[in-house]
Amino acid sequence: MEANLTQAYDQIIARNPGEAEFHQAVREVFDTLGPVMSRNPQYTEAAVLERICEPERQIIFRVPWMDDAGRVQINRGFRVEFNSALGPYKGGLRFHPSVYLGIIKFLGFEQIFKNSLTGLPIGGGKGGADFDPHGRSDGEIMRFCQSFMTELANHIGPQTDVPAGDIGVGGREIGYMFGQYRRITNRYDAGVLTGKGLTWGGSLVRTEATGYGLVIFTERMLRTRGLSLDGMRIAISGSGNVAMYATEKAQELGGKVITCSDSSGYVVDKAGIDLELLKQVKELERGRVSDYVMRRGPSATFVPGGSVWGVPVDVALPCATQNELDGDAAAALLTNGVTAVAEGANMPCTPDAVTAFQKSGVLYAPGKASNAGGVATSGLEMQQNASRDSWSFEYTENKLAEIMKNIHDTCEQTAEEYGHPGDYMVGANIAGFIKVADAVIAQGLI
Repeated sequence: MEANLTQAYDQIIARNPGEAEFHQAVREVFDTLGPVMSRNPQYTEAAVLERICEPERQIIFRVPWMDDAGRVQINRGFRVEFNSALGPYKGGLRFHPSVYLGIIKFLGFEQIFKNSLTGLPIGGGKGGADFDPHGRSDGEIMRFCQSFMTELANHIGPQTDVPAGDIGVGGREIGYMFGQYRRITNRYDAGVLTGKGLTWGGSLVRTEATGYGLVIFTERMLRTRGLSLDGMRIAISGSGNVAMYATEKAQELGGKVITCSDSSGYVVDKAGIDLELLKQVKELERGRVSDYVMRRGPSATFVPGGSVWGVPVDVALPCATQNELDGDAAAALLTNGVTAVAEGANMPCTPDAVTAFQKSGVLYAPGKASNAGGVATSGLEMQQNASRDSWSFEYTENKLAEIMKNIHDTCEQTAEEYGHPGDYMVGANIAGFIKVADAVIAQGLI
């Protein structure tokens, strides 16, 4: 890292103590910005780095709600509105007991550059709560969502800040929050949340978008080396929305997905994951991946604990959570001959893992590029809401594919331009940063 970047990074660490995930996300970007800062001294003169790394707003609030036993529960809610230079803040809401300010800031910081890469007019933000929806009844989740939105409604709107879902926040939670927003505001602002139901302002392909986009990006990345997913063995971690639809699209393209996982352990299915059975177990029955194995038969094995990364595969798509794939896991993948790694989750690879992939020469795509399909389709949902329109599945999927291909090509070309051919991390960070930095300078000292 260059001296001016090191100085700025040290100041950020001092101003944001104890936020390890945020520090990691900032360091990942700063490590690649040396060439662009050298070419553009105006970025240093205008303190663009410091301004982008300081959120425009950080909102923390109490969320009181009542459980089914009549006991009052208290959680903490967050919304970090990070940067609106390109458009209204845009980013998901995460409900998980691990949530604290550092995680929300890391996610929001990543969102700035991810949203920039889509080419859509949206800024970066993120939010959530330290609420654990697992094991809670629908009534408890509804009461929590209503209390959460009662405060959040003061800070969001179609032209201000547009949340979506993330871990722990799906269509059910979005529905409860949207209903409460309508009740509070007495307005039908369909564009205030994305990920809505199809009959009340949602977009086709939004459910599939992150997983589909990940696989579209991976396929285009493989093509740069004359390869494709057809016939390749693929390891996918997680069993939520992203993992499900990455599996679906990979199978459509001829890939053989042989793993899935959740917090209890992982599955290896030598015959390939039976997606319909997995959806039945995880989405309809809200079961565990071990239940999949019990019903799948002899081709599938459940391994309690551990991770999928020791399974020999050609392509790895981490789709679970941050820092799930460490240096040891990367070494195992490389030993087993992995060809490409693309992030479906946000920052799932630790710095040691990223370094190992880059040194080995395997294809590696950071999440801000490869998993941008979700927010891209949220942007398309916002367009449909603004025009009171509804697009067909085929039309929307084609728009998603076009955006993902453009992101890939932008990253590839930018990496080449700045002397790092084939380095998608450098390409994504620099391309995303330049667009935001230029808008920040153009809009004055704000």
